[in-house]
Amino acid sequence: MKAIMVMFDSLNRRMLQPYGGDWVQTPNFARLAERAVTFENAFIGSMPCMPARRELHTGRYNFLHRSWGPLEPFDDSMPQILDDNGIHSHLVTDHQHYWEDGGATYHTRYTTHEFVRGQEGDPWMGVVDAGVARDRDRNFRTRRQDQVNRDYITDESLMPQAQTFSKGIDFIRTNADADNWFLQIETFDPHEPFFTQPGWKERYPHEYDGDFGDWPPYDRVTQPDGDIQHMRYEYAALMTMCDHYLGRVLDVMDELNLWEDTMLIVNTDHGFLLGEHDWWAKMRMPWYNELANIPLFIWDPRAGIVGERRASLAQTIDLPATLLEYFNVECPPDMQGVPLRETIANDAPAREAALYGLHGGHVNVADGRHVYMRAAANETNQPLYNYTLMATHMRYRFGVRELSDIELQAPFDFTKDCQTMKIAAHPLPGRMLSDFETFLFDLAADPGQLNPMQDAAVEADMTDKLVELMRANDAPPEQYQRLGLPTS
Repeated sequence: MKAIMVMFDSLNRRMLQPYGGDWVQTPNFARLAERAVTFENAFIGSMPCMPARRELHTGRYNFLHRSWGPLEPFDDSMPQILDDNGIHSHLVTDHQHYWEDGGATYHTRYTTHEFVRGQEGDPWMGVVDAGVARDRDRNFRTRRQDQVNRDYITDESLMPQAQTFSKGIDFIRTNADADNWFLQIETFDPHEPFFTQPGWKERYPHEYDGDFGDWPPYDRVTQPDGDIQHMRYEYAALMTMCDHYLGRVLDVMDELNLWEDTMLIVNTDHGFLLGEHDWWAKMRMPWYNELANIPLFIWDPRAGIVGERRASLAQTIDLPATLLEYFNVECPPDMQGVPLRETIANDAPAREAALYGLHGGHVNVADGRHVYMRAAANETNQPLYNYTLMATHMRYRFGVRELSDIELQAPFDFTKDCQTMKIAAHPLPGRMLSDFETFLFDLAADPGQLNPMQDAAVEADMTDKLVELMRANDAPPEQYQRLGLPTS
């Protein structure tokens, strides 16, 4: 048995042809939908990038206990479990966050791995006169380094995504006749910046004389309509490039007749706002369905189901369990996700509700009809703590001030009798998620989530589902306090 996962970052389902997109060119995603099962109600879990990938390894929610960070010593890791059972796992990726402080323990869980440089300000090419070292603002420093990198990516073949897929296909060709392997081809695209070569941009001609570029802010939309439409075209060009390279994987599966014994999963971590709800990007706003309801396609050669859609809820935490079950490997007891084999085969429900969110943000629950976004009960968004033995943020370690007043926390039910550090967490400047209230949406009546509803009975039911899932995740007591929820 073999399995391939093709993972994109920030892939918007609403713009894909199989999900009703009617202006972005994605013929290979349409081709994929004809060869696989398409999930209608796949949802995120923990946000953003590395919290989602922790779920991809561990099969359990991350966001209630900590923010961005590495795998913990007590974490179960799906690719490592495969390796421990004689199944070769290989990662090829241009996702630079794996090589930062906050992602440093992920890629080493695979049997082998390859890394392609150059995405989104990756500290790659050293040009002293560019002034990267002089810029102390981390955001501008990343943008400055990105401009340096682009000077060395002058041809389609040099694009990180192109190299990532080429290396992934090389692995497939090398090992097509072998058995018992899992390949994860993971590209950072179409994550911002929406950098493509001119040929892709020419697919979306438009008149534009502004200077908005291809890198939207994480902020409210204040730009005119022309800037918004320009940025959508820039994203569309990159999405069409993603579609092209997905097609190369489908081509090699056709050529080598891998459909007979190879599972194929095509997924993403989350979506991306391009002006919807008057917001750009993610993180600073509620996790509307443009971000939370993600595309997911799975081909399972055991079921042989093609061209069908599935309405049952699924989440990122279900993917590691699905892969382990596929390879006949037992799931560890701490894994909360469930194998999707029967959901793929006959739309059997995998869960009653899906929990998702960002550490310190809304705690959300969806049941297929309603979405409930529970906000903080106070303006300070406190109390809030990180529980970790790996004290790193995204690109840097916890500061000595953060670590000067730590406590030891008694083990949670998934930490394998390990105590963790309990470290006070505070909202980052500009990310006062407590500014938002609690929202309840009826997706049948309001699929765009434009008009929050008021219904005490529905809210009570959704609150019960939310609390039940939080308890199953052994959520810290202060999360209930922060959200104004009962602890028992």
